[in-house]
Amino acid sequence: MRQPKAGLLCLYVKLYDDTQAWLRKDVEWFQEQVAQELEHAGLELIRHDICRQQEEFQAAITEFEELGADAVITLHLAYSPSLESEQVLKNTTLPILVLDTTPDYSFDGISGAGRIMQNHGIHGVQDMCSLLRRNKVPYEVFAGHYLESDVIRNVAQAAKGAMMAARMKQCRVGRVGEPFAGMGDFRLPDQVLQDSTGISVIDYDFNESLNLLGSVTDAEIKEEWDNDCERFACRDLTYEVYAKSARVNLAVRKWIGKNKLDAFTVNFMATDQNPALPRMPFMETCKAMASGIGYAGEGDVLTASFTAALMSGYEETTFAEMFCPDWKGNTVFLSHMGEFNLRVSAGKPLLTELDFPYTSAGNPAALYGCMKEGSAAFVNLNPLPEGKFVLIMATGKMVEMAETSPDFEKTVRGWFCPDIPVAAFLSAYSKAGGGHHGAIVYHAGETALRMMAEVMGWEFCLIG
Repeated sequence: MRQPKAGLLCLYVKLYDDTQAWLRKDVEWFQEQVAQELEHAGLELIRHDICRQQEEFQAAITEFEELGADAVITLHLAYSPSLESEQVLKNTTLPILVLDTTPDYSFDGISGAGRIMQNHGIHGVQDMCSLLRRNKVPYEVFAGHYLESDVIRNVAQAAKGAMMAARMKQCRVGRVGEPFAGMGDFRLPDQVLQDSTGISVIDYDFNESLNLLGSVTDAEIKEEWDNDCERFACRDLTYEVYAKSARVNLAVRKWIGKNKLDAFTVNFMATDQNPALPRMPFMETCKAMASGIGYAGEGDVLTASFTAALMSGYEETTFAEMFCPDWKGNTVFLSHMGEFNLRVSAGKPLLTELDFPYTSAGNPAALYGCMKEGSAAFVNLNPLPEGKFVLIMATGKMVEMAETSPDFEKTVRGWFCPDIPVAAFLSAYSKAGGGHHGAIVYHAGETALRMMAEVMGWEFCLIG
């Protein structure tokens, strides 16, 4: 997982260099202090010389774009005339995060007029934002003292959201089988998905996959077995069943690598009477998510790409579905047939044989575990009319049950406790249009997810 990358655009006015050169030392000191704080907050910062005139702003933005910045952070070191930066900011496609801060925490009647020049950047912010709004340029403003508030953390979180949006727009999603017949909440035509989100869909070629299956060697399977027996608690599983599953899993892994996929989705019904997919690749879905590859079940390319984007900012993210409400305990039971991110497992996952009655395919090997405790959000991306989407974020925590029935051991399981009563949560979630596929994101930040929605042009709905 990489850090968000942001270009720091420091705005100033040439007039002060020409008439009050002494001020330059102070503003350069402030530039350095803010840059260090942003880096301490987890940003990979692209620094550039202080900008005063249009050609300097153009050089800075060009550098940020060429170096792959996720966003631009503007910092007014003093006043800066907005027409110098207008065209550059109007033309860039990078999200603009306006950091509205000053070096001094206090500016009261006894502060002294001698500090006006160092602390009057806010009306440069106002001049610039007035034109950004007039030019219909999307931007967000984060105001507060850089040391005495959360403004630096909030800007860093917003940059993370911009990074996740960039991942979404470039996502390559593999699809194994057609979407599950009759499921409508996540389903949109591929072209609509590409036009509205930027994602590309690559279908699994079952003819080619026969060659991939044949390319998997016995030695590769044995090496996988040895590694898995060390990593997982292996029980009620023969090597024969494991090997048949591993061959399919490794073939899918090769397909993911060959096509440079960011995410994939498998409809388990595609295993029916299909020699190119003789087992459901449950193990690979778990391992792929642990390596940062997005996933969703049932041919859902939308949620698979969304999960990949979320993982770029929060590696402890897993595909999940809400199955059963616990009205008494105020939780919702989360599960799926055999897919979860191993990074969120509370302990050593169980590797075992899965009884698979749904198709003619043989029983696969599968990994099971309980999702660990911790602050988390249930997140969903749902299509709306006219090519719009809503990102729904429900805050809460994951809890572990003190006691569970022994038959829970062979399930993917987790209990989500929302910040509001479960009945109110379920009502609000469905009222917002939330679908049955989503993701659990540990330690999710509202600022990041809200910014992701803003950059993508989605609605944002917070439940909690």
